[in-house]
Amino acid sequence: MNTTPQPDPRDRPARLTVGVVGAGRVGPALAASLQMAGHRPVAVSAVSDASRRRAGQMLPDVPVVPPAEVLERSELVLLTVPDDALPELVAGLAETGAVRPGQLLAHTSGRYGAKVLDPALRAGALPLALHPAMTFTGTPVDVQRLAGCSFGVTAPDELRLAAEALVIEMGGEPEWIAEENRPLYHAALALGANHLVTLVAQSLELLRTAGVGAPDRMLGPLLGAALDNALRSGDAALTGPVARGDAGTVAAHVAELRRHAPGTVAGYLAMARATADRALAHGLLKPELAEPLLGVLAGPSDAAGGTGDTPGDTT
Repeated sequence: MNTTPQPDPRDRPARLTVGVVGAGRVGPALAASLQMAGHRPVAVSAVSDASRRRAGQMLPDVPVVPPAEVLERSELVLLTVPDDALPELVAGLAETGAVRPGQLLAHTSGRYGAKVLDPALRAGALPLALHPAMTFTGTPVDVQRLAGCSFGVTAPDELRLAAEALVIEMGGEPEWIAEENRPLYHAALALGANHLVTLVAQSLELLRTAGVGAPDRMLGPLLGAALDNALRSGDAALTGPVARGDAGTVAAHVAELRRHAPGTVAGYLAMARATADRALAHGLLKPELAEPLLGVLAGPSDAAGGTGDTPGDTT
């Protein structure tokens, strides 16, 4: 349920023609959601065959044209390209005169705020940073997932209401992020979401190696409960052998990982150390149990100044 106070209708943007530069997984979904709110997608740029197919599926009948033509046709332009490509794209569009005064230019990068759009601002554009805190599949299901999705919003003060109104029209929840906090905000999301995928994929592989026939079915309820508990209770939700200080169990884990999946050892050790630190700081791990546990997590190679992920007997 969207609990964000609705802006006054006078502050809502008029029905806009919408263009998308970069038909990756994000842009077509946002344009489709804006279409459902009454705006009109009119142009999209796409280079690869996959992006062209995605544009055709998500935005049927919307022509695929070069980026400069997207800007020519659109009152609101969504710049949905990779973070590292964004500054060069903005500078290039501004230098070629593609940017029009009064045009809304919104990027979806988590890393950058509104300042990356300064070249377009100098050309008269209205800069918005609207980053959906969501993972995208590039399929129509993404439009449904936007309902209740938080957006990191950064814009000049005079455009704040317009930026928040656009997010609400896409079904999202605007969350104001100061310009100087954008990199930290994005790092937090990457730490949680991107690394979670890696951890889950590794866990699935290890369960298959252990002979589990349906590791996804086994992990689903467990991970769902762990995530729910963590969101509700934070560090108080920590459990398992590290939080309990079961050094022998952790040593057995490390030995098995070295034997069957050595590529996972470094990550296991790093996360176990972080977990031990947090459990100790919050009184969950008893100090007398922390020392032997941290000794196991250091390992013989770490004590010698190594990486801690070379084969060895840690039991």
